[in-house]
Amino acid sequence: MLAIHILCYQIAVRTIFFFVLKSVIYGLALALVILLFFPKLTGVSLPTWQIQGEQTEPAPLSYASAVRKAGPAVVNVYTRSRVIDPRGFQPRSIERQELGSGVIMSAKGYILTNHHVVSGADHIEVALQDGRWLEAVLIGQDVISDLAVLYVQADNLPVIPQDFDLEPQVGDVVLAIGNPLNLGQTITQGIISANGNTGLSSRGYIDFMRMDAAINKGNSGGALVNTNGTLVGINAAAFQLQNQEIQGIFFAVPYQLAQNIMHKLIKHGRVTRSHLGVSGDPVVNAAGDKLISTGQKMYGLALTAISPGGPADQADLQIGDVILKIAGEQFSDTRQALNLIAETAPNTELVLTINRNGQILEVPTVVRELRRG
Repeated sequence: MLAIHILCYQIAVRTIFFFVLKSVIYGLALALVILLFFPKLTGVSLPTWQIQGEQTEPAPLSYASAVRKAGPAVVNVYTRSRVIDPRGFQPRSIERQELGSGVIMSAKGYILTNHHVVSGADHIEVALQDGRWLEAVLIGQDVISDLAVLYVQADNLPVIPQDFDLEPQVGDVVLAIGNPLNLGQTITQGIISANGNTGLSSRGYIDFMRMDAAINKGNSGGALVNTNGTLVGINAAAFQLQNQEIQGIFFAVPYQLAQNIMHKLIKHGRVTRSHLGVSGDPVVNAAGDKLISTGQKMYGLALTAISPGGPADQADLQIGDVILKIAGEQFSDTRQALNLIAETAPNTELVLTINRNGQILEVPTVVRELRRG
């Protein structure tokens, strides 16, 4: 009988021991899981080798790399000129100082800025971000595009990153770099809200890009870059209406257009443009349905107005004609069509392929120089 009691006692002790042991093991395993995968719940900091499975926090979104690439090539532009002050009983000559920005486009010393920044200036200086001050010479200026080219003589000039094949898209994030209010180089951020005008206008061929990166006095002529630091455009102006406060609409000259104008100013000192003397809308079919979506394929340009006595009028083009090709070349968007015409030398004959009421015609047209003033 005693042996049976002893045996029962031993069985009970073993059962209790294994139950306690199992509970301890489960408890330790649970604690280890919590420490490895949920360390923040315990407030305990473990060595990195103990938390290799934990996902590290993502790096904060930053455009610092783009600014480092592009920022050194954006300069401050200072001008001085003598003007007549009409105030008072006797008009007198006073010195006027203007402020703007510029972009170093070439290691040879060529700088792009705005025409309105340097117009009428007697003396121009640029200040580099490395502390150098250089006297600048005005090479040429273009009123229509509001661009001007300066030249400085210096070594080791930082040049803005450029890609002529870059095609900015509506919605791309952009950074405007300049010297607003002479506060020093400042970066503002926004998106491209429109890639340019969508109509072929007799008023000119300017294809300003619209964006919402803030442009203040002193930003004019500065760089608009993408998040890689590559030049997208030259900052131009803010949109304003008399007696109305407009916010969030700013303009830049697209890079490809600015570069073309720069080369012409360097080579010839001025820019010549050709025109047809028409206004038009991009359409998606022969019926003249307007292009309203960036996903639609462009069919041609439907003429909506023709300037009397202009090149198109002299070639007997008619309202409603749809231009399909220019000099045998199809165009994929309005900008390309504008450039094909504007970049043609004045007094050159272009053959326009048009659709007139369902009939395909080829109309020789002599383009003329677009003049202002």
